[in-house]
Amino acid sequence: MHGRDYLALDDKALLAQCDVHTYKSSGPGGQHRNKVSSAVRLRHRPTGVTTHGDQSRSQHDNKRLALQRLRMNIACSLRGPIDPAGPLPATLQECLFTARGGPNAGHKRLQVGRRDSRYWQVAAYLLDAVNHFQGRMADAAAHVGISTGNLVGLLEQDRHPLAAAQAIRKAYHLRPLG
Repeated sequence: MHGRDYLALDDKALLAQCDVHTYKSSGPGGQHRNKVSSAVRLRHRPTGVTTHGDQSRSQHDNKRLALQRLRMNIACSLRGPIDPAGPLPATLQECLFTARGGPNAGHKRLQVGRRDSRYWQVAAYLLDAVNHFQGRMADAAAHVGISTGNLVGLLEQDRHPLAAAQAIRKAYHLRPLG
């Protein structure tokens, strides 16, 4: 399995693959913060990726935050192979549309928001494509069937996939984006 396979799992299945550790969080937060073990640390056993959630006094909220961060860390740190001749993943195809008006009329666009449950799966595939094409954004975008600007714009929605793309480009001795 590679990162995208883990990202396709629902929260319950992904959490079942994790070691869950609860603890008392330190730091600011007032008189009620350290009363109970509400902070959560997750270690994804198959990949070794770890994350934590400790912003809330609610263990449930912290577990949800830790799972979101786990998805982000898997998407940004684990690279998998792509088949440039094969079909695009269904999750990515669901987010593709053809622009009807404006300067991009008739061109394919990829649109998925940060709060969309598919975001990290799409971001992981885009980063895998950037890695496959040795950091060349235009080639990765052409593989997906979108413009380079659309690809870069999607990666810029969150600083973590942008940093991962920058690291890939740096590994291939290309200049940073932007």
